Amino acid sequence: MPIGLRTNRHRRLSTTEAAALPPDDVTEDEPETGPLRRCVVTRERLPKERMIRFVVGPERSIVPDLAATLPGRGIWLSARRDVIETARAQGGLGRAFARAARGPVIVPPDLLADLEVALVRRIGESLGLARRAGQAVAGFDKAREWLRTGRGRLILQASDGSAAERARFLSGAGDSVAVYAPLPAAALGRVFGRDHVVHVAIAPGRLAERLAIEAARLSGVRRAEANELNDDRVTPGHKTDGASG
Repeated sequence: MPIGLRTNRHRRLSTTEAAALPPDDVTEDEPETGPLRRCVVTRERLPKERMIRFVVGPERSIVPDLAATLPGRGIWLSARRDVIETARAQGGLGRAFARAARGPVIVPPDLLADLEVALVRRIGESLGLARRAGQAVAGFDKAREWLRTGRGRLILQASDGSAAERARFLSGAGDSVAVYAPLPAAALGRVFGRDHVVHVAIAPGRLAERLAIEAARLSGVRRAEANELNDDRVTPGHKTDGASG
């Protein structure tokens, strides 16, 4: 980059924004291989399952790539609301994306809301695939039987379900069972052709792994009060991520 252009760019940065991120001498050329990726904001290397991939789309807009399959150079961001909100508040989010993209970019003003909508949609789609493949059952009795026999190793519960009922369903389950509450009962119900569903059990496999990853990401980008609501319904001894009951 010509020296003059680099100097002009820094002149446009406020003092707060310039201090919000590490120096530019950290390389952005790391290959997208292996289990770890570097967050463009925190510079941490984390498992890619705990991050969200973005690419530069048409007209230089930043586009989420939840499936990590879109062409182009990936830009990775921690799936954490506090990281995104702090960087944006300090003026550093756009700079981080621009630095990684090596040029000006457009960051959607409602990035977090867009991510939440996309994650909810992806969870619903993946759960629908699991249902059609015979890898998911709904309802207290059927899901509880899968849980009891070990066939269901991932449990999804309605985020607005009864705390007592959710706890009763999980009673006696082992610590190896992952539990999340990413969707309300009506949304879970639509997947299974019912008015509402509170309990879903999913068999081990790629779809269960995808659901667990996306549910954890959703928990990370949701507002704190939404996760606190779910935390109140956690049954001790079960693997959760701020979204189980």
